[in-house]
Amino acid sequence: MQIIFGVIFHFIGGFASGSFYIPYKKVKGWAWESFWIIGGIFSWLIVPPLAAWLTIPNFTEIIKATDGQILLLTYFFGLLWGIGGLTYGLGVRYLGVSLGSTIILGLCAVFGSIIPSVYYNIYPKEGKDTFSMLLHSHWGQMVLLGIVICTIGIIICGRAGTIKERDLAKNQQAENNNKDYRFGLGIFVAIISGVLSACFNFGIEAGKTMADMANTTWQSTHAGQGNFLFSNNVTYIVILWGGLTTNFIWCMILNARNKTFGDYTNKQKPLLKNYLFCALAGTTWFLQFFFYGMGESKLGNGASSWILHMAFIILIANSWGLFLNEWKGVSKKAKYTVIAGIFTIILSVLIVGYGNSIK
Repeated sequence: MQIIFGVIFHFIGGFASGSFYIPYKKVKGWAWESFWIIGGIFSWLIVPPLAAWLTIPNFTEIIKATDGQILLLTYFFGLLWGIGGLTYGLGVRYLGVSLGSTIILGLCAVFGSIIPSVYYNIYPKEGKDTFSMLLHSHWGQMVLLGIVICTIGIIICGRAGTIKERDLAKNQQAENNNKDYRFGLGIFVAIISGVLSACFNFGIEAGKTMADMANTTWQSTHAGQGNFLFSNNVTYIVILWGGLTTNFIWCMILNARNKTFGDYTNKQKPLLKNYLFCALAGTTWFLQFFFYGMGESKLGNGASSWILHMAFIILIANSWGLFLNEWKGVSKKAKYTVIAGIFTIILSVLIVGYGNSIK
């Protein structure tokens, strides 16, 4: 039952992440950098401490009691992740919700799931899955198989992207409907984003002391009731400070370069609706990690939790891409190829889930 709840929580988190960009499409008359940072302020500054306040008593005391080096390392990974998150927005802009999310999150899934286990192989820590454990156990081999199959799914979806680019070049009307689509630049940005976005998982590991303190505090009054579902909410605050730093600096640079500071106060634009949609997008984004923490409490923050989270995001994002007609005007071959990639990723989720069930 614990495995089932863990998978369900990861699915809800994946749905939130795969859907968060949709409200941005309703923002009218604002430059990308303007709506991205307004949504980000909700994602990284407003909602995280609110979630911690609702779920973790005295969360500020936990942060104050944490060693400065741990806070700095957690913040540093947040900075790197922030670059990945920033380029995620650009990748989705140039490749579309479907293809952009697939490639970025697929790379993030692979790096984020494997590297921590390699690290713990070199620097063992009690309760952490090492790469040797994955290699030499049946459940670990199933998880690794799921990661390999997920990678294959990513490659298939990437192939669909190249077919889509070729088809759009032949169809001027479809190209107008996808005016921001730029496959070459999008792929370059997506690779950077995918690698650096994995740093969020590293930040969770680096700040585990804070989560452990939250769990210990909760256990003192709820003995025998299992792990605390919301222990990561305090760690997210520090990670997301780093993410806010990089995104804020870059968006302000773009505002200055593109002379778009007026977006925030231009009454000729639907300001209230724009702010509301940005708030909705930002809050939805944060919910992915709110539920990731709940799923992690059931499955552990090993390779399986991260790959399940990322695979569900890829699945939902691709489903939205099909629903929003991002593949309109392309050949059946391109559509069938991306659908094949989606089903391959679903298969990887099932295999990882099975690996967890026999752990």
